[in-house]
Amino acid sequence: MPVKTAPAALTAGDSALRTQYLAEVLALLYPEPCRTDDRKGEPVAEYLVVPDARRPRLLVPTTSRRVAAAAVRRYAEPQSRSARLKRDAVVAALRTGASSVLLRDRVKVTGPASESIDGYLREALGRELSVSIHIGPARANRKPVLQLISPDGETFGFGKLGTGALTQRLVKAETAALTALGTLGLTKLTVPRVLHAGQWRGSQVLIQSALPVWLPRAPMTPRRLTAAMLDIAGCCGYTTGTLAASHYLVELRSRLAAVADRAEGTELAAAAEKLAAHTGDTVLRYGAWHGDWAPWNMANLTDALLVWDWERFTKGVPVGFDAVHHELQRRIQSSGDAAGAVEATVRRSAELLQPFGVAPEARELTALLYLVDLATRYLADRQAEAGARLGVLGTWLLPVLIRRVEKL
Repeated sequence: MPVKTAPAALTAGDSALRTQYLAEVLALLYPEPCRTDDRKGEPVAEYLVVPDARRPRLLVPTTSRRVAAAAVRRYAEPQSRSARLKRDAVVAALRTGASSVLLRDRVKVTGPASESIDGYLREALGRELSVSIHIGPARANRKPVLQLISPDGETFGFGKLGTGALTQRLVKAETAALTALGTLGLTKLTVPRVLHAGQWRGSQVLIQSALPVWLPRAPMTPRRLTAAMLDIAGCCGYTTGTLAASHYLVELRSRLAAVADRAEGTELAAAAEKLAAHTGDTVLRYGAWHGDWAPWNMANLTDALLVWDWERFTKGVPVGFDAVHHELQRRIQSSGDAAGAVEATVRRSAELLQPFGVAPEARELTALLYLVDLATRYLADRQAEAGARLGVLGTWLLPVLIRRVEKL
C-alpha cells in the first residue's frame, strides 16, 4: 500500500495545511509526555523532513542509512521522470550519508518510548521496526499512514490510524474487507494481509502486509484489468433484479437522505429520483466493488496485479462500478479537467461496460448511478469542508450528471 502522489505542485495554501497537519500527526503519534521541541530527554525517534519543513511530505527515520534509504525508495512510485530522478537523488544521498546537504530539517522526539506509536507497534507485532510517516494533502478521509521498516531495510508493512468518526469507520471497514477477501480464493489479483488490528489511544489501527510494489512494472492490458475487477465483482456472489426493486436503491436513498440538508444534496437526490423514475424497470446485475479502484491504488507486475486501499469495499452494487471509477480517475489524473473527464467517461460507458456483461440498455444507467453514488460519498464525507480539490461537486460532477439525466 504505497501512498498516493499529488499530481501537481503544492500551493502555498496546501503547504500551510501540510505543515499544520505535520504538527497534528506528531502530537497524535507521540503524545505527552513525549516532546518534539528539542528539549533534553530519552530519545524516542528522529526524522528527516522531506523535502523540508515548509513542504512536508514524508518523515524519514534516521535509524540507519539503509532504513532511511528504504523509507524514500519505497514511499511511492513517482509519476514522472523528473520526480523519479529527484527521488533517486534523495535515496543516493541517504545511502552515502550526504543527506545533510539536501535535507536540513529534522524532528527529534524525546520521552518514554512506551507511550509512542513506535513502542505500541513493536509490542503488537513482536519485532523491531522503524516508522516512516506520510504527510498527505487535505482530504476528509486523510489519516496517518505509516511505513514499517525492519532494521535490514525491508518494508514489511503499512499502517493506518483512524482518528475521527469517518476515518475510524474507514479503517474498520478496510480491516473487515481484507479479512474477508483473504478467505475468498481470489485468483486474478493480490491484496494485502492483515498483520494487526486494534486500538491505541482512541485511534483505530490497521497494519497490513506490504505488497511488493517496488518490483518492475508490466504494461496493463484491458483484459487483465477486467478479469481482476470481475474477480472482485463476483467474490461474494451475484444477484439480479430491476433497479426499482433493488436493495441497492434503498441503500442509496438512505444515504441521500443523510445529505439532504445541503443544496447539492437536494439537487443530487432530485437527479437520482428522476433517474429511478425513467429507468426503474431496467434489470441490473449486482455484485461487489473495490470502491476506489484508481491507477494509484494498484501495480501491475509480470505475474501479479497488486491492489490496495480497500476501505470503500462494498457488496450489492451494479456490476461495472469499478470500471467506470477507474476510467474517471484516470482521465482526471491525465487531463486535470474533471468536468470533461466525467462527460467523456459517460460517453464511453457502452465500451467500458460491455466486457462486464452489462446489457446495452443498462450501460449509461450504470455510469450515471455510479456518479450519484460517488457524489453522495463526497457529500457524506464533507470533502468540500475538508478542502479537497474536487470537494465542490457543483464545479464538475453535478452539472454533467443533471444534464445527462435530463436527456433520458
